[in-house]
Amino acid sequence: MTMTRREVLCRSFGAFGAAALAFERFGLLNALAQSADYRALVCIFLFGGNDSGNMVIPYDDYATYASTRQNGGLAIPQTSLLQIDVPSSGSRFGLHPSLTGLHELWGQGKAAVVCNVGSLVEPTNRDSYRNRTVRIPANLFSHSDQQNQWQTSVAEGSSATGWGGRTADRTGDFNATSFPPVTSTAGTPIFTSGSVERPLAIAAAPTRLDGALRLDGFPNPPDNDARYVALQNLLLLDQGTTLVRGASRVTAEAVAIERALRAAGDPVVPPFPLSPRTSLGNQLEQIAKLISLRNELGMRRQIFFCSLGGFDTHSGQVVGGNPAAGGHANLLSQVSNAMRSFYDATVALGVASQVVTFTLSDFARTHVPNGTLGTDHAWGSHQFVVGGSVLGGDFYGVAGSNGTVFPTLAPSGPDDTDDGGNARGRWIPTTAIDQYGATLASWFGVSGVDLPAVFPNVGRFSPTTLGFLG
Repeated sequence: MTMTRREVLCRSFGAFGAAALAFERFGLLNALAQSADYRALVCIFLFGGNDSGNMVIPYDDYATYASTRQNGGLAIPQTSLLQIDVPSSGSRFGLHPSLTGLHELWGQGKAAVVCNVGSLVEPTNRDSYRNRTVRIPANLFSHSDQQNQWQTSVAEGSSATGWGGRTADRTGDFNATSFPPVTSTAGTPIFTSGSVERPLAIAAAPTRLDGALRLDGFPNPPDNDARYVALQNLLLLDQGTTLVRGASRVTAEAVAIERALRAAGDPVVPPFPLSPRTSLGNQLEQIAKLISLRNELGMRRQIFFCSLGGFDTHSGQVVGGNPAAGGHANLLSQVSNAMRSFYDATVALGVASQVVTFTLSDFARTHVPNGTLGTDHAWGSHQFVVGGSVLGGDFYGVAGSNGTVFPTLAPSGPDDTDDGGNARGRWIPTTAIDQYGATLASWFGVSGVDLPAVFPNVGRFSPTTLGFLG
């Protein structure tokens, strides 16, 4: 197996000590840069399972949607829907009235929807699912398992790495330094874990970027502090001991990252900060700051992860008597406003066509309400993709039984896992996470030869990519 330049460097620098490694990782070694362009992927994970059935709604065929959701109190009124034309379907749909920002981006051709995406081991339809003639993802409808599968693209078995981290492994050589190519404002989820690259986890705004990774116990700045100097000297000792050398390497990298962020300052990127501030808005603001420093940090490829929770809406999803309001509406408003503001920030930074923001979520919700103004765990869901390179204003995915990428909204119908009078409307995905992710990774710079290393099962699905990026 061939080794990349980055792998060789990472394995070799132990012999030269932690100080040499820190220099390699954060000195501007522009001679090693292999690309003068810049691209970034920004993942927004909606934890809990977003009810995408109330996010993207048929307008021309509204009666079919309403026939199931009206009696349960969840049907968004047709008059309040934000209408969109979908050229590939030849019909109109509507976005939830809280999605005003995404609706505006749709009209500008900067937003698209990838329909009926989900975790799959292999292509699956109603007959093969019900007859069990295909392999089914492990523990369907389980939050933890489906969150893991969306982030790893491995629906059968387990994986110690995520497809974001594996994408970084394959593209890290684009960067002029080895400042971490993956950054999370939501801890260190498995999506960010690679075999070679380690993610950086930082606090969201309003924490200053130059204070987002602090060294406790030292003055600010610590450079002339005797203890700080002693710490750096200690990292050079006992390099002949494997365990000590490994620990010193990790510590040296953390010290160097802190120094790099401290030197970068705390840039302001309009239209951030949002007023009022929101959780997702704060995370995207910090990401926008890092993108604004791409040249100073020597970055040509960056992957970011942020998240928003609260989408497990078993009850109280809407306000009784006003289905366009309530908890789900508030969450969608936060997502829409933050994504629109972040896109505007990329325009201000001159990188709108070089940054793609996309959503993931555990699964969709049952089309049939559960009687408590809520919905339960389902399967295939719709996801938003936003950016200047997005071929927006349309739906993408793999066509199902009805010849379109949008499922048939009929409980016990051709796309439902369930049968009979108690069918709940859990759509079997026609598009695999592998295809969705492969489209993003290919645009990012992963070669066709390397795609199976990032998405091990992508060869089971056709087409490999979905064409929503130009």
